[in-house]
Amino acid sequence: MSTTPMIPSVTSVDLRSAPIEPSWIKEGTPQARNAVLSKSADGLASTLVWDCTAGKFDWHYDIDETIYFLEGSATIDDGRGTVKTFGAGDVLFLPRGAVCHWHVESYVRKVAFCRRTQPKMVGLAMRAIGRIQRTFKGGSTPSIGFAEAA
Repeated sequence: MSTTPMIPSVTSVDLRSAPIEPSWIKEGTPQARNAVLSKSADGLASTLVWDCTAGKFDWHYDIDETIYFLEGSATIDDGRGTVKTFGAGDVLFLPRGAVCHWHVESYVRKVAFCRRTQPKMVGLAMRAIGRIQRTFKGGSTPSIGFAEAA
């Protein structure tokens, strides 16, 4: 059993200015804000709330990001022929290296689950170490209750 306590959070927190890189803005004057809700102990994962006013801009992803849209909407173009409007309740995954073109007509608010990726060999080594540790602890099921992916 894990000795780490649950850390609840809410998305109705005060947000701080988080300006979009000026060279990424294509139209309008979008104003972005965010607040970090949580960070993993190793600093590789975090959860934040982000919002933005109207505008068109590119976003260059240097992390993996899973987005859960809370309110408003954004039309996102992945530059490969896929254009979709996302709104409250929608989920989107954007891998590290993606460049997407955002169009926020009036406002959008999201929760972002961010994960810094490790080089492939580091990831393989970490999974191997985890399996070895679980083997010596007498079980192969992670403490969070989900079965390990094959």
